[in-house]
Amino acid sequence: MHQVIASPQGEKFVIARPGARKGMQIPHAMHRELSDVVVSGQPVPGWLADAARQAWGLELAGRPASGNVLVRPLTPLNYSRATWEINKGCNFNCEHCYLAERKFEGLPREEKDRLLLMLRDAGVLWLQFTGGEPTIDRDFAHSYRQAFELGMLIEILTNGSRLHRPETIELLSSMPPHKVTISLYGASAESFDSLTRKPGAHNLLMKGLRAAKEAGISLELALIVTKHNAHEVTAMRKIAEEYATTYTEYANISPTYDGSPEPLAAQAPGFLDKSTVFKGCPAGHAFFHVDPHGFATMCKIGRENPISLMAEGLDGLMRLPAIADAQMLRSGGCSGCKLSATCRVCRPLAKAYQEAKAPLNTYCQHGNGDDAA
Repeated sequence: MHQVIASPQGEKFVIARPGARKGMQIPHAMHRELSDVVVSGQPVPGWLADAARQAWGLELAGRPASGNVLVRPLTPLNYSRATWEINKGCNFNCEHCYLAERKFEGLPREEKDRLLLMLRDAGVLWLQFTGGEPTIDRDFAHSYRQAFELGMLIEILTNGSRLHRPETIELLSSMPPHKVTISLYGASAESFDSLTRKPGAHNLLMKGLRAAKEAGISLELALIVTKHNAHEVTAMRKIAEEYATTYTEYANISPTYDGSPEPLAAQAPGFLDKSTVFKGCPAGHAFFHVDPHGFATMCKIGRENPISLMAEGLDGLMRLPAIADAQMLRSGGCSGCKLSATCRVCRPLAKAYQEAKAPLNTYCQHGNGDDAA
């Protein structure tokens, strides 16, 4: 099994190690050299052995390059990231979920394999498994192994409910992910189970956190602040500090991606995130999203004009940048805003809020909107 990955990344070339945050940038000539030594069966070059020892404490000196170094080729599309909604099905029923529906359906295993090959050939190095809840998909473990063996650095976006299972711990220990991000919906069973509408959900999450810590699996926690748990933010932070390498707080609740307002009822008053000014996004150009049926869109929210990868193949992705650019145009209630230069909400998300007829104070960082429209 490969120890390091050499891959194009946009206009650069990088070397990464599965499960490690540190990486290194190399010139194109070194990438070509690694490809040559792998094909010819030569040992790992000295410069890479020295760099791996310094960066990761990994000893590659004298070892064959083939089997230890996976070299990913240049691709015409040169996308670097993708998110894959392997299945919308979920074992929770969260009040704030942005998915319009949570149907448990998707591609058969053989088509999932074909999709992953296309993602590899599109240049995708960073792949996020999401859902729904990805770990409950019957093909999750198989697809995870497939993506890992294809040389992708994997993030799992999960509710943590299956993390305690021995087979999950074994998978993540033997094929380390780049990141496991777990959503924390409260510090107590009362608040957690109330938001997820799943009795016992908090207990499952805590079992998973303890199992991952014992196995040495690095975690990130996403603290989801809502009306159910706003009084527990301090306690949620303590959980994150005990079990996670790092954590991030999220308080802005969005409508569903097709503009239904139901999730907004979970938002905690007074916790609107004053995030950075939105200055554009490379969605559709550097990365893209794929739904359970193999349809590619610019991102999880901007789902207009989906492209069927299963029918069109990679040629379909050639149309995605123009589709993404069209969705970035200011529209609807924001078209005449005098403060648009300091807006913090991306265009597809703003459109979803507007279609949901959401009050401005649920998403607009300009306050009550008196100076906006």
